Amino acid sequence: MTTQLKVRSELALTAEGVEALSALRNEPTWFLDLRQRGWRFYEEIPWPTGNEEEWRRTKLTGLDLADFRLPDSPVSGLRVASTAELPAHLQEELATVESAGQLVTQDGAVRYRWLDPALEAKGVIFTDLDTAIREYPELVQRYFMTDNVPVDANKFTALHAAFVTGGTVLYVPRNVQIELPLHGVTTMRGGLADFSHTLLIADAGAEVTYVDDLVSADQEASFHSGVVEIVAHPAAVVRYLHYQDWNVNTWHFSTQQAQMKRDAQLTWILSSWGSRLSKINLEMQLQERGGHGELLGLYFPSGRQHIDHHTLQNHIADHCTSDLLFKGALRGRSRSVYSGSIKVHPHAQKTDAYQKNDNLVLDKRARADSIPGLEIEADDVRCTHGATVSKIEPEYLFYLMARGLSRYQAEQLIVTGFFEEVLNRVPVEGVRRKLEHVIARKIIGG
Repeated sequence: MTTQLKVRSELALTAEGVEALSALRNEPTWFLDLRQRGWRFYEEIPWPTGNEEEWRRTKLTGLDLADFRLPDSPVSGLRVASTAELPAHLQEELATVESAGQLVTQDGAVRYRWLDPALEAKGVIFTDLDTAIREYPELVQRYFMTDNVPVDANKFTALHAAFVTGGTVLYVPRNVQIELPLHGVTTMRGGLADFSHTLLIADAGAEVTYVDDLVSADQEASFHSGVVEIVAHPAAVVRYLHYQDWNVNTWHFSTQQAQMKRDAQLTWILSSWGSRLSKINLEMQLQERGGHGELLGLYFPSGRQHIDHHTLQNHIADHCTSDLLFKGALRGRSRSVYSGSIKVHPHAQKTDAYQKNDNLVLDKRARADSIPGLEIEADDVRCTHGATVSKIEPEYLFYLMARGLSRYQAEQLIVTGFFEEVLNRVPVEGVRRKLEHVIARKIIGG
């Protein structure tokens, strides 16, 4: 008992905390080595000063990692047998999606897991990282932070590798097609640091939809540094929906990357509603001929929220297509930053890529920065991009209010219509309804 208490007391974001966390989870040596490598890179990579181009519009003023601690909950002993035993806010999240599997992680520990037995019989793996390390080590060693998101991609991925806890490992075997979505929910209490990881592998010819929810358990400040890795093997079809709705006191950092092999198809939808500050890096790698990717984004900061997205459509192979559409509305004194690039490599002929970012500014004090870009090294391509920042025209409000709508109803109608172009492409009805509900909440500043 004394040893256990000593280990838990050392669970800080330090070199000693890395070893204590690994010991508490009884991890193999090879995973401890990965953690320690992450910590070494974290110490070597400079803290962003705001002078770097990537950070020039996003300052980390007020962030002190010493304010947050790792959860000291044991890994086992927290699971429940049914969703009825979960906290109400988690039950509500799970109820929004009709699914073939559910995985709930709270404060880095699994609370609930269920997967359709028919899918288990077909070899589908849908579990937490701790279980995957024990039961599927070859899978984790092959894909976890190797050639997709490397440990040293940036300072926050290095910190993530050092302290990763919880999260999801999803593997769909060759030619297995899953009709209903799988649904994961990650939540944490205030004062904690969360390092959940999503690893999604769809083997050749597989088809899967995964809904990945991030929600807070309370309104206290917390810290999240996450990584999402998607691998779509030849002819695989992947739909990944990332829903971030932390409370407005949470710091959110996320690096997400997808690898697409020959003829793979990816629909990638990102919604950013919560957090005090979000810094999100997204990269779609079209590595082999015939890949097609859609990258769709919704964001709606209010109050003093700051949301920063950086995207890269990385066309490495020929005859691939990508389509990006990010739409954001801003309220209060909030700020959004969108920086996107289409990169076409020399051998990526017959590339067809599109990038568009639209912003609707609802208050005078809000600000949206949009910086789209192209880097083309091939000569037989079709690449276009565009960006808009606009306000609601007063005559639109007048027209609707003259027909009996309140100002709130008129704004809700206009803003929902603005987002409709993305909402219509959300493949899960329950998620689409949830997004519409959040948009209505955000219009009144919530």
